[in-house]
Amino acid sequence: MREAVGMEPLIITCAPVGAEVMPEQTPYLPITPQALGETAAAIRAAGASIIHVHCRNDDGTNTHAVERFAQAQAAIRTKSDLIVQFSTGGAIGMNAQERAGVLELRPEMASLTCGTVNFGDGIFENPFPLMRALAQRMNELGVRPELEIFDKGHLANARRLAREGVLSLPQHVDFVLGVPGALEATVQNLCDLVDDLPTGCTWSVAGIGRGQLPMAVAAIAMGGHVRVGLEDNIYFSKGRLARNEELVERVARIAREAGRDVASPNEARSMLGIPKC
Repeated sequence: MREAVGMEPLIITCAPVGAEVMPEQTPYLPITPQALGETAAAIRAAGASIIHVHCRNDDGTNTHAVERFAQAQAAIRTKSDLIVQFSTGGAIGMNAQERAGVLELRPEMASLTCGTVNFGDGIFENPFPLMRALAQRMNELGVRPELEIFDKGHLANARRLAREGVLSLPQHVDFVLGVPGALEATVQNLCDLVDDLPTGCTWSVAGIGRGQLPMAVAAIAMGGHVRVGLEDNIYFSKGRLARNEELVERVARIAREAGRDVASPNEARSMLGIPKC
């Protein structure tokens, strides 16, 4: 493990909405495009450099409508210089056309989930034909993928896509740990995944629920990057609901106290091979 001094600046991604958390669980969920724009400004000020975008209808239900994503993208761009990363995972039950349609807006990044996984009582389906189609469309549109890894076998799937020529490596990888039914959020699991990364890949970790802060601290120390936000965890501490910007600010503060700088959006673009705004 490298010392904090000399490590790359920390890239903080914020996932402020997600598909699972409902408005009745927290009043701080940004439902409308306008609210996403305000959230973008707040998390940018707190230290985030990437915003991971899901969209909701005004009643809080999930949507993958291209028009709604276009409105969200415009609102975020008006309020911040954050890297805009769209979800192509959507919500359980969405079809391939819904999930892929938002790529036509050419966000800078988009998530590419690298395998099917149990997700609570549901199944998050990502068969190879869908993964190939999403990866190929990202290639055609110049959208940088972020490989979403819920289980170790998903890294093997990413390597298979690379052998088939539909995915180039290295890429940026996000380990999503602690989803019920998938790999648990432990430091041992995180270390095992990092050891198995394809050469040259950068990585971040998103810990679910109470796993968010321990995984963030581990990633800061290990030289990786961090995702936080209400998509993954709605609490700041036991019994106290969080705002997205609070979760970002806490990670940024811990990193700085550990001697590690926090990346600006353009620094993150440089590190990830994305053209600067």
